Amino acid sequence: MSRRIKPTPPPPEPHPSPLRADAERNRLRILTAAREAFAQRGLDVTIDDIARQAGVGVGTAYRRFANREELVEAVFEEVAEHLIALAEEALTHEDPWDGLVQFFLTTAENFAKDRGLREALLEGLHGKVRVAAARDRLIPAVSAVIARAQQAGRLRDDFEATDFPLIQLMLGAVTEHSRSVAPDVWRRYFVLFLDGLRHDRDHPTPLPHRALDKHEFDQTMA
Repeated sequence: MSRRIKPTPPPPEPHPSPLRADAERNRLRILTAAREAFAQRGLDVTIDDIARQAGVGVGTAYRRFANREELVEAVFEEVAEHLIALAEEALTHEDPWDGLVQFFLTTAENFAKDRGLREALLEGLHGKVRVAAARDRLIPAVSAVIARAQQAGRLRDDFEATDFPLIQLMLGAVTEHSRSVAPDVWRRYFVLFLDGLRHDRDHPTPLPHRALDKHEFDQTMA
């Protein structure tokens, strides 16, 4: 009687190859470099420049992200979701005005330090799909924060949700021009805007930053 030959067991599943781990590390390096480059220089930075900043080959960058639009989407979709979360958090604040100011200030800080974020969310230059979808979700969240402050009698009734991004653009322009002279001077104009928005202001709010002197003003305008 012939002996039955046991089938050879299948080989164990191989562990993820070092190449895959390296690929993920490269992707994260590219995203980190892109965030820094977009924040400092705006969305016109090329993938070639970002690859050099990340210390990876240009071919590696294009294997991870086929074009700059994909990279913008990957970087700023998460940031947009964070801004939505800030608006939702502002709605839980006990004082509607303080919730509005908290949201307004935190988003202004984000826009002030990140030129790419201003271009992606406020100007819509890139990020036509995922970032645009997040931007569309941000609008009703901002509207809810505004309506709550108005219903409490703290925010002037004629302020509209569409005023919010335009004010942020104005503050962003101040930031862009004054970055090397007085990077925090935008906070002065932020408080001036807030005083103009209050419904129940009985005295001016102290300004958190001095005005630029003539030399600083000339540098900023140049």
